[in-house]
Amino acid sequence: MKRARFHTVVPWAVTAAAGVALSAVLVNRASRPVRATAGERTRPLPGDDLIANPLSTFTNAVTVHAAPHDVWPWVAQMGVGRAGWYSYDALDNGGEASAACINPELQHLELDMVFPAGPGITDGFTLAAFEPGRFLVLDWKTPDGVRLVSWAFVLEPLNGATRLIVRVRGATGYGFFGVPPSLTKHIMPVVHAVHFIMQRKQLLGIAERAQMWEIGDES
Repeated sequence: MKRARFHTVVPWAVTAAAGVALSAVLVNRASRPVRATAGERTRPLPGDDLIANPLSTFTNAVTVHAAPHDVWPWVAQMGVGRAGWYSYDALDNGGEASAACINPELQHLELDMVFPAGPGITDGFTLAAFEPGRFLVLDWKTPDGVRLVSWAFVLEPLNGATRLIVRVRGATGYGFFGVPPSLTKHIMPVVHAVHFIMQRKQLLGIAERAQMWEIGDES
């Protein structure tokens, strides 16, 4: 398990280095914004209760021109070995392209089921809470059950479209790829840059799929 995690850290470490240099470019040149509004960043969302006093909170959002019930299936089937994460597949999906259609077999969800985080990793995020069509909350725990991260995907109706809001909260014990928690809090700009790059790609990936495909479309 440790070896699998080590190999997962390597590409993410490269992403971190590139993220610091590229984040400003992405923020300024993004053709489609994924910045949450002030209200979205500050108001409570499902999953906030899992980590009461977070080390840091990141909230991003995108408007998807599809109804929540058309966006939900893409969120429900995320995970390596499932539909992928719709982000940079070379980094977080073993180079395999994320799904371009809905897989009905991946739509059945149960609490505590695992959403594999990366190639070669048998553990990962677990499903902490969900309400179909409304929200899905993942978390990451240590082997002894201490919750380190919560990751919420919230779908809100918006004049026939969907506002997809995603929030990550890290607990005080969270360490960024081996960096001690006491030091992680001092490199939050780097953490945020890496997270923004990957999260932006994911949000746009979900939006593009939900807008272009219907459930069960195999073409």
